[in-house]
Amino acid sequence: MADVTDATFQSDVVDRSKKVPVVVDLWASWCGPCLALGPILEKVVAATGGRVELAKVDIDTNPAVAQAFAVKSIPAVFALSGGKVIDQFLGAQPESVVQQFVDRLLATAEPSEVDTLVAAGDEASLLAALELEPGHPGAVLALAELYADAGRTDEALALLERIPPSAETRRLAARVRVGGNGAGPGTGPGDDVEERLDALLDQVRNDDGARQEFLDLLELLGPGDPRTLTYRRALTTRLF
Repeated sequence: MADVTDATFQSDVVDRSKKVPVVVDLWASWCGPCLALGPILEKVVAATGGRVELAKVDIDTNPAVAQAFAVKSIPAVFALSGGKVIDQFLGAQPESVVQQFVDRLLATAEPSEVDTLVAAGDEASLLAALELEPGHPGAVLALAELYADAGRTDEALALLERIPPSAETRRLAARVRVGGNGAGPGTGPGDDVEERLDALLDQVRNDDGARQEFLDLLELLGPGDPRTLTYRRALTTRLF
């Protein structure tokens, strides 16, 4: 998401839309429906993983953009692709309508250069993708996984710090710290995970490393494993 001004509209919206579709949200701080719609737009666009971008324009401080769109009421939302407006809607809308709006935009979008590089999946392509878009979640995760498989743990963990934490980043980081280039110990039915967790429980209060390893093992077990809840409760008891 980017806050766009009259001065940056050409580069941040028109030119950018030639590489990735852009949703433009025209709003103002005094507009109640705008404040209701904003978080919905942010959520739906964020879920595209960078395949669509959101540009927010405060019409009070950027009247030229509002005039260019001939806006008479807000919120007003426009979709641009290839430098042109291809869809729009007015007024606050429920999430289902916003989702359909973004889905239509995705359906018309050609794969971006970054998406093509990420789809290739090799190290050189992923590095090239990150040169173009350093915080691209798909590229970061794919390259970090390659590094994890190769035992390049420090590089994998450094990459994961580029993007916000998620279930995928937490699990991959846990795998890297615990198992390096493998799935990590203690994740199968016949392994020694319980023995290891029991040993770590005696150290978690005063040993940061032991506590991190304990949490990483639980991350690898996952929420669906009944041992995860049992050992999380045991950890809470030991710490508090």
